[in-house]
Amino acid sequence: MTVNIYDIANDLEKGIRDTEQFTNLKQAYADVNADPEAKTKFDRFRNVQVTIQEKQMTGQEIDQETIDLAQEVAEEVQSNKAIVNLMDKEQAMSVIINDLNRIIMTPLQELYDIKED
Repeated sequence: MTVNIYDIANDLEKGIRDTEQFTNLKQAYADVNADPEAKTKFDRFRNVQVTIQEKQMTGQEIDQETIDLAQEVAEEVQSNKAIVNLMDKEQAMSVIINDLNRIIMTPLQELYDIKED
């Protein structure tokens, strides 16, 4: 019997969309977007994250100005309940994604006899 791994992946994608965690994340994101102040703060936070990731990926040093900006923006978003809620929902979704990744990688770990730390 031949397995179409892409059909399984598409079923998994649909299953993820049906989880309570994804539904909660989607609602939390809608809540942030519905609040102009929260949306502005969140967009600023995301832009700083992207800047830092780009610098890390290209091997650039993260300068003090960027670090200070990141700390300032982090404090701003932590004071906004809608954004904090969104981040909590992102964390719950991240747990699922990490669990799925661990499950998906099991055949390779077993093949190479890789021990988890």
